[in-house]
Amino acid sequence: MNPDLSLKSIRAVLIRQEETIVFGLIERAQFMRNGIIYKPGSFGAEVGADCLVGYLLHETERVHARMRRYTSPDEHPFYRDLPGPLLPAVANYENPLIECETNVNSEVFGVYRDEIVPAVCRGGDDGNYGSSSVCDVMCLQALSRRVHYGKFVAESKYRAGTSDIGEAALSGDRNRLMELVTDLAVERDVISRVRQKAELYGRLEVGASAVPRIDPDVVAGLYERWIIPMNKRVQVEYLLARAKSAVS
Repeated sequence: MNPDLSLKSIRAVLIRQEETIVFGLIERAQFMRNGIIYKPGSFGAEVGADCLVGYLLHETERVHARMRRYTSPDEHPFYRDLPGPLLPAVANYENPLIECETNVNSEVFGVYRDEIVPAVCRGGDDGNYGSSSVCDVMCLQALSRRVHYGKFVAESKYRAGTSDIGEAALSGDRNRLMELVTDLAVERDVISRVRQKAELYGRLEVGASAVPRIDPDVVAGLYERWIIPMNKRVQVEYLLARAKSAVS
């Protein structure tokens, strides 16, 4: 099996992603919500009809696309009109995934704007629009990678040869697939680990009495209500596409 699909490798990647997301949310939490940065057309002709966060995200993706970021199977852009890469393809790299167009970044952006930012940031406007937007771009890219890594998880499960998954995928049974990709014990471990990391990394200073910069229960709740469920939906859609690919 491709080493990218081993359970050990996948677990290590997901754990690193937890830390990136927690640190990103801590950085964003130092600023107020600054709701104007999410309102389309609020920053003049240069930004255009997009919102400030969308504009910065789009420009960032343009640069990253030239560096072939989106040729990697674990990266999914928020915008489609990106330039081709300047760099040549990575030599001797075998993509372990089948071709799958599933991209839920529009949902990721909406959940981030409407649920995550209000949960971690104080209400109001502090004028730090640029800094807030930079934090948002980093958080959105990290969340996207975490959610879409479900494709690697799904491919690993598919290759494990579990007949139930194969049969459910072939029959197009989304509900059954959702049951099969759900492991409540693993989810509880993830949520507990994220809560501990948010508590540890969010302290203003070292010490048991330090006040956290972000509520660990809020971060754990975001994983439970949004991040894990979106990841599982990506798994289901990938498995359906995988089954079609196997019979075509």
